[in-house]
Amino acid sequence: MIGRLPLDEQLGFFIDTLSRNETLLEVLDRTTAMNPPSWYLTAGCLFQTVWNVVTGIPPAEGIKDYDVFYFDDRDLSWEAEDQVIRAAAATFAGLPAEVEIRNEARVHLWYEQKFGVPCAPYTSTEAAIDSFAATTCCLGVRLEPDGRWRVYAPHGLSDVFGLVVRPNPVLAPRAVYEAKTERRRQQWPELTVLEWPVAT
Repeated sequence: MIGRLPLDEQLGFFIDTLSRNETLLEVLDRTTAMNPPSWYLTAGCLFQTVWNVVTGIPPAEGIKDYDVFYFDDRDLSWEAEDQVIRAAAATFAGLPAEVEIRNEARVHLWYEQKFGVPCAPYTSTEAAIDSFAATTCCLGVRLEPDGRWRVYAPHGLSDVFGLVVRPNPVLAPRAVYEAKTERRRQQWPELTVLEWPVAT
C-alpha cells in the first residue's frame, strides 16, 4: 500500500513509476529543451501512468495525450500562444501520442465559453493545476536544469496510488467531473470514484 507510506517514500515511488513510461520521459526531455516559462507536464498522463502500473497494465496504455501547461502573462494574445503551439508541434513530432501545450495565463479568456462558468485569471501554473475537477488530477512534474524532478502535488499522492478519484469543486462544474470519471471507470474498473458534494 504505497499510499500509506510516508510522503517522501511515496514521492520516490511516484518518480520511479512515471519513469516506466518512455513516452512521458521523452515529453519531459523535449519540454525541458523547449523550456517554456513555469512549465509542468500535468494531469492525465501522470495519474494514468500510475493507475496503469498499479493495475498491471503497460505504463503508456490508453494515454491519448500529454498536457504541458506554462504561464506567460506578458502577451495574452492568441497569436503569442499559437507561436508556442507551433514550435511545440515541431518539438514533439514523432511521438506516439499527442502533446498539447497551453498558456494558463490565457485560460480565463475562453473558459466560460467552453465550460459555462467564469474563471478568474490564474496567477501561476500551479494555480491552474489547483483547479482541476478532481484532486487526483492536481499534479505537475518537470525536470530542472540539473535533472532533478520537481513535483507539484497539492493534495498529496495517496489517492493517486490508492485509485481514488475525489472531486475538487473549486471551478469545473459537476457535469465535467462526472463525464470524465465515467470514462475513467471504463478503463480502470478498480477505481473508487467519490460523489460530487451536494450543497446543504
